[in-house]
Amino acid sequence: MPSTRDWINNPLGVVEGMFAASQSDPNSGWEAKAVEFFKDHLKEKDAPTSVPSLNDVPLHYLKPNSLVKFRCLIQDMFDPEFYMGVYETVDPATKAKVLRCGKYKDVTECGVDFNSRNTVTAERQTFYCVPIPGENPWVKESYAGSSQARVVPSTSYAPTRQKRSYEEDDEMDDMDTQPQKQREPHPGPQSPTEQHGNGDCKRQETEAPSSQTASTSHLDLNFPLPGEKGPSCLVKVYENWDNFKLNDTLEVYGILSVSPALSALADEKDASSSIMDPTESMETAEEQRVHCPPASLVPRLHMLHARPVSHNNPLLPSATLEDNSAFLSSTLSEMASVRAELLTYFTHILLGDALAAEYLILHLISNVYSRRDVLPLGKFTLNLSGCPTASYTERLYQIIQQLVPSSYYLGMSLQNMNQMRLVPKKDYVANRLASGVLQLARHTSLFLDEIQLEQGQLDTTGVRNVTALGNLITWQKVDYDFNYHQMEFPCNINVLIVSEGRSLLPSDCQIHLQSQVTPANMEEYLSSIHMHTQTSSQLNKFRIYLSVARLLDYNISDEMTKSVEDDFVDMRKDDPQSVSAEDLHRMLVVARLLSLSLGQTSLSRDSWLRAKHIDMLRRSRMEQHKCVNGNEP
Repeated sequence: MPSTRDWINNPLGVVEGMFAASQSDPNSGWEAKAVEFFKDHLKEKDAPTSVPSLNDVPLHYLKPNSLVKFRCLIQDMFDPEFYMGVYETVDPATKAKVLRCGKYKDVTECGVDFNSRNTVTAERQTFYCVPIPGENPWVKESYAGSSQARVVPSTSYAPTRQKRSYEEDDEMDDMDTQPQKQREPHPGPQSPTEQHGNGDCKRQETEAPSSQTASTSHLDLNFPLPGEKGPSCLVKVYENWDNFKLNDTLEVYGILSVSPALSALADEKDASSSIMDPTESMETAEEQRVHCPPASLVPRLHMLHARPVSHNNPLLPSATLEDNSAFLSSTLSEMASVRAELLTYFTHILLGDALAAEYLILHLISNVYSRRDVLPLGKFTLNLSGCPTASYTERLYQIIQQLVPSSYYLGMSLQNMNQMRLVPKKDYVANRLASGVLQLARHTSLFLDEIQLEQGQLDTTGVRNVTALGNLITWQKVDYDFNYHQMEFPCNINVLIVSEGRSLLPSDCQIHLQSQVTPANMEEYLSSIHMHTQTSSQLNKFRIYLSVARLLDYNISDEMTKSVEDDFVDMRKDDPQSVSAEDLHRMLVVARLLSLSLGQTSLSRDSWLRAKHIDMLRRSRMEQHKCVNGNEP
C-alpha cells in the first residue's frame, strides 16, 4: 500500500499501477477503484491538511503531477473535450509496444502510435475555477495556518532568494502584474475593498521567467470582484460532471499539471506534438487564448475528488453539523451567552442602538433555506438607515468583514453604478462567461453603501445595475446576459444596505439607526470605534456562532402554527389595516431567526412574542421618524 507521501507526491504512480494491473483483468473496474482509493485516504485523520493547497502555496513551490487541493468557485463551464484515455507507444529502438493510461494527464509519453487499434478516445469536462470571491483575510490565514503540507520549490526553476512573506509578494505583484485591472475601467476601490486584494494566495513571484510576467499583463483571469488575486485553474472533470453547477463552491483534490507543452499549444501549434490538441475545435484566436492560457499562470487540475463547501468557515468541522454531534452540542450550549456578547458588541458599534444590533444579528444569520415557486424563503435584506458618515459605514463593513467568511463592499457612487459590470455576460468571441460583481458564492455578505451616492444621472449601464441589485434582493436571483436572452441563476446572498434616508433599493426590513451619542461627542465616539477591536479568541467565538446559527435546521410545530394564526386574527380584529399578510410573513422570518440566534431549532411561544415585540418597536420607531421627517417615504 502506498505511503502518505507516495499517494500525495506521486498520485499518477498509483493510477498507473492500477491501470497496469487491470490489463490482466479487463473487468476489474480500475477507474472507480482509483477514485475510491483517494477518497478513502482523504477520510483519514489529518489527511486533507497534509495535501498542499493552491490557495496558500505559490505555484512554483508545488511539485508537478502531485496531489493538490483548491478551494474555489466554478466561474465558467467550457465545452467537453476529447483526450486519449488509453494509447500505445512504440520504442523506436526495440519496436516494443506498451499500452499506457492517458487519464489525469495533459501530455502523453513520446512515441505514440496514432494508428494503433488499442487507442481509446474518452471525454472530459473542463471547469474554469477561481478562488471564492470576497474570501476574507481571516479565512485565508486560518486555512493556511492549519495546513500540515510540506512543500519545497519546484525544480522547474529555482527562485533566486528565500521565500518572501505573502505581504511582500503582494507589494511586488502590485508593481509587476495586475491582470484584473486590465479588464475594464473599474473605478478605484474604496478602502474596504482594497483589503480583498490581500494576496494571501498569490501565485506568481518576480523570479518567474520573464515570458510569464509578460503574458500575465494581458491575460484576463476573469475574477468576479475587482482587485482580487490568487490562482485560477482549469479543472478537468472525468465523471459525474452533471452533478456540478455554475457558481458551486468546491474543494477540489486533483493532480496538478503545469507542463510547458500546454503553453506551446497556443504559441507554436506544433503538428508533431504528442498531445490531443483541444484548440483544434476552437474558432477564434481569442477563444484559444482564453481556453488554453499558459499553465504557469492558469494551471490544470485533474479532479480525483471534490467536496462541496457548504460553509467556508475554517473554524467549523468540514462535515455537516449532524455528523459532528459533539461539536454541535458544545456550540448550542453556548449560543445564548455568545449572542449576548455579540449583541453588546454590535450595540457599541451601532452608536448605542440595541434594537438595531438585534436586527443586524438576525440579518447576518439569515439564509434562503427553500424556494416556493419563485419566492425565496428565509432571506432577510436589512436597510440600516440613519448612518452618519461615509467613514462610519466603511468602518462598519470592516467589522462585519472580520466576522463572516466572504463579503464585498460596494460603494454605490454614480461612477461605480455607471461603470462597473455587476451582471456576468456571455462573450461569444472568446466563448466564455465574462464575470460580474454579482457572481458570488452562496452566503456571501454584500454590503451596499448608499452614503456614497451623489446627485447625477444614471446612464443605461447604471439603470441596468440598479435593476440587477433590486432583483437580487427581491428574488435572490441574477439574470446573466447572453446577448439575445437572459438566463436566471438563483443565489443566496445576504444584502445589507446602509443609507442616510430610506434606500432606493427594496429591502425586507428597514430600521433607522437611533444614535445614543450626542452630536458634540460623535467624532470622538467614531474614533473610539476605530480603536475598539476584539481579541482573536472572542472574534472566533462570534465567527463560529454566526456560521452555526445559519446552518441549523428549523421547524414550527402544529401547535405553534395554530397559535400564530390565532394571534394574527386577534391583531386584525382591532384594526384590520394595522397588520398585513406581508407583516405576518416578516414577523415569522424574524421569529425564525430569533429562535436560531438562541440555538433553538423550533419556534417557542416566548420567541414568537419576542419577535412581535421587537417588530412593534421597530415599526413604532419608523412611524416616529416619518412624522419628524415628513418628506421621508
